[in-house]
Amino acid sequence: MIIGVDVGTSVTKASLLNRSGSALVTHSVSSTLSRLPGGRVEQDLDEVVDSVVRVVRAVSADAAAAGQPVEALAITGQGDGLWLRDHAGAQVGPALSWLDARSADVLARWDADGVQRRVYQLTGSGMFPGSAGPLLAHLAEHEPERLRRASVAGYCVDAIVQRFTGEITVDASDASLPFLDVPSRTYSAEALDACGLTPYRGLLAEPAPAGKLFALDTASAAALDLPSGLPVSAGPFDLPACAFGSGIDEVGDGTLVIGTTLGCQVLRDEVSIDAGGEAAGMWLATPYQQRYLRVMPAMVGTANLDWVLRTVGARLDELEALLQASEPGAGGVSALSFLSGSGERAPFVEPRARGQFTGLSLETEPADLVRAMCEAVAYAARHNLESAGLTGAVSACGGGARSAAWSQIFADVLGKPLHVPHEEGVGARGAAMTAWDALGEPIDRQEWAAQRRTVRPHPSAVEFYERGYRDYLASIERVRPVWQRGAQ
Repeated sequence: MIIGVDVGTSVTKASLLNRSGSALVTHSVSSTLSRLPGGRVEQDLDEVVDSVVRVVRAVSADAAAAGQPVEALAITGQGDGLWLRDHAGAQVGPALSWLDARSADVLARWDADGVQRRVYQLTGSGMFPGSAGPLLAHLAEHEPERLRRASVAGYCVDAIVQRFTGEITVDASDASLPFLDVPSRTYSAEALDACGLTPYRGLLAEPAPAGKLFALDTASAAALDLPSGLPVSAGPFDLPACAFGSGIDEVGDGTLVIGTTLGCQVLRDEVSIDAGGEAAGMWLATPYQQRYLRVMPAMVGTANLDWVLRTVGARLDELEALLQASEPGAGGVSALSFLSGSGERAPFVEPRARGQFTGLSLETEPADLVRAMCEAVAYAARHNLESAGLTGAVSACGGGARSAAWSQIFADVLGKPLHVPHEEGVGARGAAMTAWDALGEPIDRQEWAAQRRTVRPHPSAVEFYERGYRDYLASIERVRPVWQRGAQ
């Protein structure tokens, strides 16, 4: 058995996973996301670590009661943002979330003077306000004393691993954005220099070799109720963990993570940077040789649904009925789903992108607004997956994939069957898969991939949504100049 942990933006989950990829038990606990003036979105590292301790202790107790020995602790979690720590792992100020927008002005300058384009040409990673590059630059300009007090500028997963093992490390998937030359797994000195961040190179931990395992220290073992020295696997972070946990295997296959982030990713066998294309998305290193993920992580996924349900005064358990009450096309209502305060990051970067509804009338019903937003998110998913190079099968996971009606919309918009794993905790599942590989005990991937339901597209709906998708793309082209004028 392996305990897989997924440290999400607002919820931490731990599962006891067997070699068939099934969770025997899962525990979860919420953590606080602080939204502050100036676009700041922060988390307290101590609280996040405590959330991990609580769920792992609960799973460990269940494993012991069932007489199931634990082989390893596999950790995944949210990516991007900036988690500053000192040499002992104590936080140096609150962690800056990937949702943080305080660096939007930095990014606007980098767009204007070509820095964004130059970094993309070097690493294939487009930056957005909540990525490490502009956040580091913002702190260097406004809070340089924090950087002077820090020993490491990393991410959520490696912050937790440092607390549990004493090791300063980073998984290559986390390190990929925005300074890593992904094929060589080394930092690009030119990219750092372009951002004016060469003086802070020492804050970046060296990426751990693929298959690296760490050991749980004595104090953390006692806190977690696990054996001292237990192997600890650190990463990949949640997006690639979900890709592998959901069964992605062949080059060209895609995974759609319908969570807080709408994570769209395609497995590729080479890194190909379109130097003249849109400087958006990222290339991620994976635990496997000659396998990379082209990722287009739209800023907002299920948060759009939460917002529209709240706006019309409906509950989540009413979603199926609402989607059934409105036909494809939502009674003539169309939406754009760019509701994040920090704009959009994929498949284009617009820090001031904003959402909208069009086609409203006195006949518009709450169900139409809900369906229009769900269709808009599905259009965004197709836009991102196609931009990432999708040619094969598509799997889906995350909270949004639990809805049969919304899953059907995704399948119809994509025009492809949508494969949804029965096991909901695919992030922890992917982390456990990586851990078993590192232990030299790889699991049967075909067995894992077979544990899923398949949502097949309806031909008439596919034809309808093909027209709707073209209208969606045209709407974005019309409104982008409006967003850009707002930045001037």
